[in-house]
Amino acid sequence: MEKTFEVIVVGGGFAGVAAVRALGRAGVEVLLIDQNNYHQFQPLLYQVATAQIGVSDVTRTFRGMFQRYRSATVLTARVAAVDVQAHTVTTSDGDTFHAQILVLAAGAEANYFNTPGAEENAYPLYSVTDAVRLGNALVHALDAAQRQGSGSGGVHVVVVGGGPTGVETAGAIAENFKYVVPKYFSNDVAARSSVHLVDMVPSVLTPFSDRNKAYATRRLRQAGVRLKMGSGVTEVRRDGVDFADGASLPSQIVVWAGGLKAGTLIAQSGLPQGRGGRIDVNPDLTAPGTTGVYVLGDAANMTDSRGEKLPQLGSCAQQAGKWAARNILADLKGGRRKPFAYLDKGYMAMIGRGAAVAEIGRKRWQIQGPLAFLAWLAVHVVLLSGKRQRVSALISWADDYLTHSRSHVVLGGPDRG
Repeated sequence: MEKTFEVIVVGGGFAGVAAVRALGRAGVEVLLIDQNNYHQFQPLLYQVATAQIGVSDVTRTFRGMFQRYRSATVLTARVAAVDVQAHTVTTSDGDTFHAQILVLAAGAEANYFNTPGAEENAYPLYSVTDAVRLGNALVHALDAAQRQGSGSGGVHVVVVGGGPTGVETAGAIAENFKYVVPKYFSNDVAARSSVHLVDMVPSVLTPFSDRNKAYATRRLRQAGVRLKMGSGVTEVRRDGVDFADGASLPSQIVVWAGGLKAGTLIAQSGLPQGRGGRIDVNPDLTAPGTTGVYVLGDAANMTDSRGEKLPQLGSCAQQAGKWAARNILADLKGGRRKPFAYLDKGYMAMIGRGAAVAEIGRKRWQIQGPLAFLAWLAVHVVLLSGKRQRVSALISWADDYLTHSRSHVVLGGPDRG
C-alpha cells in the first residue's frame, strides 16, 4: 500500500535538511528518507579522520533536529528507486511512498575517473564512515611502523586532489606527523613519515587567487607537505601511486579527494545528466522535463541569475534547500516559483595551525593567515547543526591549538583484513 505525503525529500545533507526545516515550519507534511538516521557535517570529516574532533561533533540525529515540527517524518532506509513521473520513492525494503512534490537531494560519491585501482585501494572522504575508516587506517599504519622500530620506512600518505578538501586533509595529516605523532609514537616514526599532495593541475586551490594559492603552497610546505602538481594519477596500487609522467610514489594510504559525481540513484532516475553526472536544473531548481520534481545540492548543477555555475559548497546547498522550500510552498498554494538567487559568500580553506585562506563575497575580498583562520572557525561554528556540536567543537579546537593533544579516539576494527 502506498503512503502519501505532500513532499518527499530524499537525502539529509545540507540541502535536504534546510528544505525539511522550512517545510516543517510551514506545517507541510514532509517525509525525509535517508540511509542514516543522522545528518553529517561533511566539511569537517577530515578532522574526524585526524582525531581533532569527535564523530558526535559532526553528527546530529534527524529526529532531534526536526522534533519541533509535527508535520515532518523521518524514515531511515536505503532508497532503491525513484519514479520522477509518478513521484514515487521505493525503498530496499519494498515500501513505496508517493508525494505531490519530490525533492532529490541524495548527495554524491567519489569520482575516480576510471583510474585503475583507485576505487579498490584509495580512501574517499565523503561520509562519517569514510572518516572513521581513514582514521583507523592511519592508526594501524602508525602502530605497524612503531612495531618495526628503526627499520621502518615510516607512514607514507598520498592525498589526491588539490582542492579545499585535499589541501585541508593533507595539512591536517602533516601537522599530526609533525606535532602529534612524536607525543604518542617514537620520534623515529614521525621523522620517517611523509605526506604528498598530488594533482594533475599545476597548483593547489584552483578557484582561488594567485596570491592565496602561493600562500597555501608556502604554508603546506612549511607543515611538511610535499607537492607534486601537473601530472595526473594513472594507477593507485596497495603500495603506491603511479603518474602520467612515469613517476611513482610509495604509500600505505591514498586519500582520494579528486572530485565527486552524483550517486547511483540520480544515474538511474532517468533524468538527463550533465557535468559530474549531476542534473542541470532549471533556474527555479526544478528538474528539466518534469513537473513537481526538485534536485538540490551535490546532485544538481545549479546556476545563478546570470547563468554562471554555482559551487558545490555546503552553504550553496543550504541556501538552495531553503529556496526550494519557498518554491514548493508556492506550488502547493498555486503561486509562482522564483529563480534561485544565490548569496555568494566566497571560498575558504584551512591549511593548518593558525593558517587559512579566504575570499569573501562576490568581490572576493582576500584574507590570509590568522585572520582567515578565525573567519574559517566562525563560519564553520555557525554552520554546525546544534549548540552541543558547536560548543564541543570549539573546546576540541582550543585544546588542539594549545596542546596538540588528541583526546578523541578513532573507533573501528582491523583495516583491510
